[in-house]
Amino acid sequence: MLSLNELFKFVIRTSAFYKIDESHALKHSMDVYHFGTKIFNEEIKNHSTLKNNKIIIDTCCILHDMCDKKYMNESEGLKNINNFLSDKIEQPKIKVINDIISKMSYSKVQKNGYPDLKEYNELYHIVREADILAAYDVDRAIMYSMIVDGQTYKKALDDSVTLFNNRVLKHIYDDTFYHKSALKIGKKLHKEALLKLEVLQNNNNKYY
Repeated sequence: MLSLNELFKFVIRTSAFYKIDESHALKHSMDVYHFGTKIFNEEIKNHSTLKNNKIIIDTCCILHDMCDKKYMNESEGLKNINNFLSDKIEQPKIKVINDIISKMSYSKVQKNGYPDLKEYNELYHIVREADILAAYDVDRAIMYSMIVDGQTYKKALDDSVTLFNNRVLKHIYDDTFYHKSALKIGKKLHKEALLKLEVLQNNNNKYY
């Protein structure tokens, strides 16, 4: 039986081994798991069959960046995930987890559109939306730019403002959200991100 503790411990080990910075490591996994659970709790009211697949949603939310090509070879990362899950989850569910994780990134959706995962489409969108909601974290964008790209704080903030204006702040308007429950959360996070960006930019302008 797979536990949340085992999933999060796997994230810790994998992040340490592949030097995955905090913008995509444990905190991000916890955030995506949190949003995935919030969406699930709303959507199960309309889709009772979801209850049998909560383990798939949780696993995908927590492990989705443990094969991120920014940090490792994606195939190698997926193999590590499969090996970890092999004695904990049935093989058919592992295949679904692979399909969701490997097809959910924003860049892949922009390039290839949404995959047709048949009866697992609801699960796919819950996980994908949870990851999108976690992207409203302004600090996370700044951290990634500073740690991975080696930017100064000012440049990282400027880059993050550009990212939010060009992508994140468009999500509530561009049909990124499949579920109304996710859109509702997105609208709240949208307002919070705007306020935070304004505060950070105003404060940053005081320094030279």
